[in-house]
Amino acid sequence: MTILYTTLKACLAAEQPVAVATIIDGTGQIGAKLLVRPGEALLGTLGDSILNEAVERDALAMLLRAESGIRSYTVADGDVQVFIETYPPPPTMFIVGAVHIAIPLVTFAKTLGFRTVVIDARGAFATPERFAHADELIHAWPDEVLPGRLTSNSFVVLLTHDPKLDDPALKVALPSPARYVGALGSPKTHARRLERLRADGVPEEQLARLHAPIGLKIGSDSPEEIAVSIIAEVVAARHGLTGR
Repeated sequence: MTILYTTLKACLAAEQPVAVATIIDGTGQIGAKLLVRPGEALLGTLGDSILNEAVERDALAMLLRAESGIRSYTVADGDVQVFIETYPPPPTMFIVGAVHIAIPLVTFAKTLGFRTVVIDARGAFATPERFAHADELIHAWPDEVLPGRLTSNSFVVLLTHDPKLDDPALKVALPSPARYVGALGSPKTHARRLERLRADGVPEEQLARLHAPIGLKIGSDSPEEIAVSIIAEVVAARHGLTGR
């Protein structure tokens, strides 16, 4: 049990998604625990391999929805109730491109409880004066920053209109577990983007994840209005909806 709690503590410190399942009633051993992490081996056991597998499936799905709760299962000896407590990483918006739209977008995202990370290699845009309200301001190429940082509670927003910034970032974000990936640009710009990504071998199932043109259609024009349309679509994605 010690290694289970040690691993749970390490996951929480690293802001990695993790869930703990505990038998609370029924025919199983009350108090038996199982620790579940995406892409990792199980730790602990609920005393039945089939039950372990069923609980793992449910826990991973619940992690994506950031929900906890009691689930009932039927095993060889009878019924058992398991409390699954999930610890999703904090919702984080990665904004690629420190352009005008990014300024109100950071404000809206923080108001709604997102951690905000602004990434831009162009120092003229990504200044502390413009983004004092962001949690992180990173002067670097996005494909240098994003690998290893995207989780199932990450939301990636690309605002640059610049293929040399957007395309490498998409090649990191689209195959990642990020919950939302969206890119600014007109339908014509998006069509050219898809052509480039297909030519570079990005699979169709990954391209289908991309929200573009980004944002809901609300007739937005100013940077602030465009930011509203983007944050509305992101909030919908956070709740498993499209907003369309």
